[in-house]
Amino acid sequence: MAAFQDKSVLVLGGSRGIGAAIVRRFAAEGAKVTFTYSGSRGAAEELARETGTAAVATDSADRDAVIATVRGSGPLDILVVNAGIAVFGDALDQDPDAIDRLFRINIHAPYHAAVEAARQMPEGGRIIVIGSVNGDRMPIPGMASYALSKSALQGLARGLARDFGPRGITINVVQPGPVDTDANPADGPMRDLMHSFMAIKRHGRPEEVAGMVAWLAGPEAGFVTGAMHTIDGAFGA
Repeated sequence: MAAFQDKSVLVLGGSRGIGAAIVRRFAAEGAKVTFTYSGSRGAAEELARETGTAAVATDSADRDAVIATVRGSGPLDILVVNAGIAVFGDALDQDPDAIDRLFRINIHAPYHAAVEAARQMPEGGRIIVIGSVNGDRMPIPGMASYALSKSALQGLARGLARDFGPRGITINVVQPGPVDTDANPADGPMRDLMHSFMAIKRHGRPEEVAGMVAWLAGPEAGFVTGAMHTIDGAFGA
């Protein structure tokens, strides 16, 4: 398989879970992949060795670091922004600094990365941001800041689609539901509650999300932009 042979790909937040699956998918299809990591150096180095990709330490909460990494990657054919965090708990009790950090990682970083990538991106480039079905639906308390951050990505995609469309650059949001990762394991304590909202009563697999990302990055999706692509077993239906 070489659907992305020699394409230049940067994945922000690629050392674990969904991000690692995306790195593996592009690398397996011939792309030249660089990915970032922050707190998972060991996992990042192992993934880089396994896949023949390059790992770069970058704190997505640091706007200037994100911009520098994107700029330093040169002209990108594909940018995937996967880095994100969640802060759960009663909004009245949460640390404002923690919430501001969440917004820097989940909102500011995708925006600045997308804009910086577009400066050098060739005609027909692809920008894909990993959001969440919680941008559409929040069925439980304690996740307002997370839901807000994922809803913001919808406006980002719709707006930048207009800005970048004349150059054939597409920007889309992939919105997973529960996916089996370290952060949300399929056998975790929230499993039964989450599955109760779903038509397909299981966690998704990171590889399934990577498959949707690969389609959006490929030639068949050249007319798809400014859109949300939900992959959630009908969690949000």
